Amino acid sequence: MSARADTPSTSAAPFLTTWFGILDSDDADRILDLISDDFSFSILFSTGGDAGTDFHGGRAEMEGYLAQREVGVRTHHALTASTVGRDELYLGEVRRSGVPEATFVASARLDDRGRVRRLLIGRSPAVLFT
Repeated sequence: MSARADTPSTSAAPFLTTWFGILDSDDADRILDLISDDFSFSILFSTGGDAGTDFHGGRAEMEGYLAQREVGVRTHHALTASTVGRDELYLGEVRRSGVPEATFVASARLDDRGRVRRLLIGRSPAVLFT
């Protein structure tokens, strides 16, 4: 993951910064090592208009989500991030081949071992912050 020079440091959300960095790598399955035993998630993925998909569930469904992704096509770039206690919030931009495609918001709640228990991500091309 690469942060833009004109944005705040993403060290305020170290877990999600690591998560998206791994997700953008050639070995995205490594994120499975970062989830807790009681992990649940929802990724609301809009491609525009009325089209959208809600990927949700636990570990098995995350494995399915990872399997269907286009590897090496989209990258995640931080715009701003914050942490309060065990909760991290992250506003970012998705780029396709370097061109802004969508904005996303991610929230994660971590367990006492630093693994993610709950993950909620929303993505839409309707509003770009750049």
